Amino acid sequence: MRKLLLATSIAALLMPVVAAAQSAFNGTWKTDLNQVNFSKKPDVYVLKDGMYSCKTCVPPFTVKADGTDQPIPGNPYIDSVAIEVVNDHEVKETDKKNGKVVSKSTVNISPDGKTATFEFSNWNDATGGPPVTGKGEQILVAKGPAGSHAISGSWRMSKLENVSNNAATTTYKVEGDTITDTSPTGQGYTAKLNGPEAPVKGDPGATSVRVKMIGKNTLEETYLRKGKVIGVFKMTVSEDGSVAHASYTNTRANKTDSWVMMKQ
Repeated sequence: MRKLLLATSIAALLMPVVAAAQSAFNGTWKTDLNQVNFSKKPDVYVLKDGMYSCKTCVPPFTVKADGTDQPIPGNPYIDSVAIEVVNDHEVKETDKKNGKVVSKSTVNISPDGKTATFEFSNWNDATGGPPVTGKGEQILVAKGPAGSHAISGSWRMSKLENVSNNAATTTYKVEGDTITDTSPTGQGYTAKLNGPEAPVKGDPGATSVRVKMIGKNTLEETYLRKGKVIGVFKMTVSEDGSVAHASYTNTRANKTDSWVMMKQ
């Protein structure tokens, strides 16, 4: 979820000779949730015979759906998940890392089985601040196997709303050829344009980032984990400096989301 909302934690820079263009990136930006284009690639879940599978998670996993903590290897954000089947149309999930709860979500499937609404809270905050919270909606594009729970199937994201400001805002500061990116939840970095990889702070999923400018007003950031590319963020600021169009491509899941950001 963080990469849909906090991929906005990007800054921008140009060389000193074009410092006037640099200033367009400086300041605090907020994602406009009414202007998000979600990836058309669906998420796939199967809940059947007491087992829950997330087919499109990275990495994918299958666990017992009995409400107890189940180990999840290979995920930098969580190391266990508990799936509680409340009834035939509601499922709750609790994620932990090192025994600490880092996220909770509740999914409700509509009576006709075609819409999934969810609420979430995420405590993956490097500052120890309040959780990221929000709501969303997914639309069924393909049914799950016969005899499976209503949550089973292929679901496409259609809406995200009521997301707390600590997940929807980010601040950039450009000084010469150095860019500093900070977010309310503690993720960020300081990097050189066209320079070496710079460390990413506060994000278990990304260890470093490479930053470059394309043209005069487009920033591209390539995120890596242990030397392997995991995502690419692009942000293009309008000529008047008030609006930016952004996108994030999750290279592992082969999904791209795009959205609009407004300077505050």
